[in-house]
Amino acid sequence: MPTQLEMAMDTMVRTFHRYTCKEGDRFKLSKGELKMLLQRELTDFLSCQKDPHLVDKIMQDLDANKDNEVDFNEFVVMVAALTVACNDYFVEQLKKKGK
Repeated sequence: MPTQLEMAMDTMVRTFHRYTCKEGDRFKLSKGELKMLLQRELTDFLSCQKDPHLVDKIMQDLDANKDNEVDFNEFVVMVAALTVACNDYFVEQLKKKGK
């Protein structure tokens, strides 16, 4: 029986590859695939954003090797950064409740 962390890792890998197979390199996200992933998998995050160029900015920030695609390593950086931000928010909320 896999652990929760192993299941989370499996989910990340499967989610990434569910979107990479739509166009271009089947092991990387194009800008269109990244946009679709963000819209479907991070709906709440995107709904809070008002910047119409957000996907372009995310793509530019993630695309470390500047090949106009996001590979799995670059994708993991985004997921990790968002996870850290969520944890920071959670910790702050707990601290406020504890005061």
